[in-house]
Amino acid sequence: MDTTQPIPKTGNEMFFARHEDFLKRAKSGPIGLLFLGDSITAAWADSPHIWEHYYGAYQPANFGIGGDQTQHVIWRISQGELDGITPKVVVLLIGTNNCGSYSAAEISAGVQKIISLIHEKIPATKVLALGTFPRGPRINADGNPDNWESHMEKIRTVNADLARLDNGDNIRHLDITSSFLHQDGTIPEIIMPDQVHLTSAGYQLWADAMHPLLQELLAS
Repeated sequence: MDTTQPIPKTGNEMFFARHEDFLKRAKSGPIGLLFLGDSITAAWADSPHIWEHYYGAYQPANFGIGGDQTQHVIWRISQGELDGITPKVVVLLIGTNNCGSYSAAEISAGVQKIISLIHEKIPATKVLALGTFPRGPRINADGNPDNWESHMEKIRTVNADLARLDNGDNIRHLDITSSFLHQDGTIPEIIMPDQVHLTSAGYQLWADAMHPLLQELLAS
């Protein structure tokens, strides 16, 4: 599969159900702040107190779907998720699910395609492209150890690529990796028990680290 092409998750009922939910949300009222991504974005729903405190005033919407790769988000955009909405900012976090099957260059290309589609669909919207969050050693759902060191090499390369896209205007990049790490470079279990997904403590760190730049974008 091509990371830059629109590809649905055929046979995944949850994917299509969530997509339909997002289309309804887009039609139900204004969206001033949109979060777009995979399960890490979707799981903001488990920390509603943090979400409401930081983002409630901005007519926020969460278009995150678990397991999504760049090509799935591209399909969702191609099928209308950004149609008829005008958020001031899109917070984009995507790419970690591509790490197992794609090169850093392919992942970067997919993220950049999403950014270009956002600006094609909603030209006045600013994109806050977050660096892919760090991963640590874990056992995957298939029972095999995660190849996390290889994934982290790709993530560091992708994040460096994204940093070069920051034009100080309608594309901004923020890498908050350091917010999630001990001084020795490991990820505390209180933040990411499975070394990928965040607890409420992790979402609090995310919100705090992103707050200054997001406020700047929302105010401009």
